[in-house]
Amino acid sequence: MIPELLEFPTLRSAYASGALTPTMLVKALLARIATYPDKAVFISLVAEEELLAQAAALETGGAEGKALYGIPFVAKDNIDVRGIPTTAGCPAFAYTPAQDAVTIARLREAGAILLGKTNLDQFATGLNGTRSPYGAPRSVFNHAYISGGSSSGSAVAVGAGLAAFSLGTDTAGSGRVPAAFNNLIGLKPTIGRLSATGVVPACKSLDCISVFANSSADAMAVLDAAQGYDAQDAYSRPPASHSLPQRPRLGVLAAKDRDFAGDDEAASLYDAALAQALALGWELTEIDYAPFRTIAALLYGGAFVAERTAAIRDFLREHAAEMLPVVRGIVEGGMKFSAADAFDDIYKVQALRHLTNVELAKCDALLLPTAPTCFTVEAMLAEPVKHNSTLGLYTNFVNLLDLAAIALPAGFTANGMPFGVTLIGPAFSEACLCAYADKLHKALGLGPG
Repeated sequence: MIPELLEFPTLRSAYASGALTPTMLVKALLARIATYPDKAVFISLVAEEELLAQAAALETGGAEGKALYGIPFVAKDNIDVRGIPTTAGCPAFAYTPAQDAVTIARLREAGAILLGKTNLDQFATGLNGTRSPYGAPRSVFNHAYISGGSSSGSAVAVGAGLAAFSLGTDTAGSGRVPAAFNNLIGLKPTIGRLSATGVVPACKSLDCISVFANSSADAMAVLDAAQGYDAQDAYSRPPASHSLPQRPRLGVLAAKDRDFAGDDEAASLYDAALAQALALGWELTEIDYAPFRTIAALLYGGAFVAERTAAIRDFLREHAAEMLPVVRGIVEGGMKFSAADAFDDIYKVQALRHLTNVELAKCDALLLPTAPTCFTVEAMLAEPVKHNSTLGLYTNFVNLLDLAAIALPAGFTANGMPFGVTLIGPAFSEACLCAYADKLHKALGLGPG
């Protein structure tokens, strides 16, 4: 029997004992995907015969040297997979790549099995998951609520037990907000740690591939297998490490900075996560969130949005009518800014960085809500821009400050929806952040997916 939650140790143990083979798992997951009621999760699937051939090749070659032997995964459909159209959530944009994105190729080399391509907010523009002509994936816990985005289908696929891990992308929080709304780990690595060659850019200087998984250890295993310098990627950086103490000082929100969009249950769950952190022997110190909030607002509210325009300006010029209106409005909005405006905002962030550095010096990492609240699909569609801005309140600043982050489950509200918190630390501190997240996740007693 295939487990509901596809955690790596469980799969490895089943393979080692002979109770499971990659072929058996592929067949079972294809059946599970076919019967999963939310048909907006996938944009395309790898052909069954190709998947079975991959599984058979793994069985012939054996697990030696394959860190991710037989581990099934899916990828957001702005990441190239050879022979399968890359749509970025826009049918008119679709092209069929001749080769895998570098990160996909590295995961396959490690023995992972790619099942298919998942839905996303069009051109990775949004944090909510409703901006796709392929439908709006819903949270696995309550169909009335958004999945989070833009990596919507990637998060739902793992939360629903359709894959053991998935790749998303994260510019403003797209690898973290969907993790919160589906009770998952969402690892946002340091920019450049995973190659972005073969990824449709949103904001090229800020984008990074992210990982959704059921545990911090699983997410870190994916990062270890896929990382590495890539000379083709102008923003690639060699792997490095940044050590943090075993018992961290965590920067947390002061009362004046706490905004949960009126969601009292979310506020209480944040307090509960802080209390559990204290119980672990960790130190909490309040920070001034104001400069972080100002930087977060600049990502969509200033000239930085013009980088989204630059990413697809040729397509926009010829196919604007074939884009979703809300996405088109955001991307076209970048055209009103001049190069001088862009430099002005770069200078603003640099000045604010002096202020955020003062706050970051008070602690080893930040512990913030992942999102203030979660909206129903109906509410999201009624206020698509306003509510999307709310979702990014605690995520938008992270890449602008070159930080690493990991989102983790932190409880449930009365309507059955999960709430999450995020640990945020210096560039290349992923291993330490994952260790913290694992301790807090287990201490909170909240299962994944």
